[in-house]
Amino acid sequence: MNKVEHIGIAVKNLALSIPLFEKLLNTVCYKTELVESEQVNTAFFKQGETKIELLESADSDGVIAKFIEKKGEGMHHIAFGVDDIESEMKRLQQEGFVLLNEKPKHGADNKLVCFLHPKSTNGVLIELCQEKK
Repeated sequence: MNKVEHIGIAVKNLALSIPLFEKLLNTVCYKTELVESEQVNTAFFKQGETKIELLESADSDGVIAKFIEKKGEGMHHIAFGVDDIESEMKRLQQEGFVLLNEKPKHGADNKLVCFLHPKSTNGVLIELCQEKK
């Protein structure tokens, strides 16, 4: 892992949350995107080298909707950038971490992604991100 790629924050409503985070971070939202595979709408902000990703469920039964129902809006995951996602997945699995997907998925912001189960990471959902070539 070479850096914190982004911090994911679950929100109920992007239309309300984007202006709030633009004021908070004193920067504009540079990109919004629907990630079909996860049924989530995303909005990205850049602060220095780190990005903030807002996540809104695109489906009332989606993972973000369920997360907000259970825990409320707020911190959802931390994503780390990796150079080779498949080798990093293999390494982490050998170290005893539980992967939530066996193969990298297509994620937002031109990334291949894999999530680690929070039960194996002290309750924190971890995402691995590799820039698509």
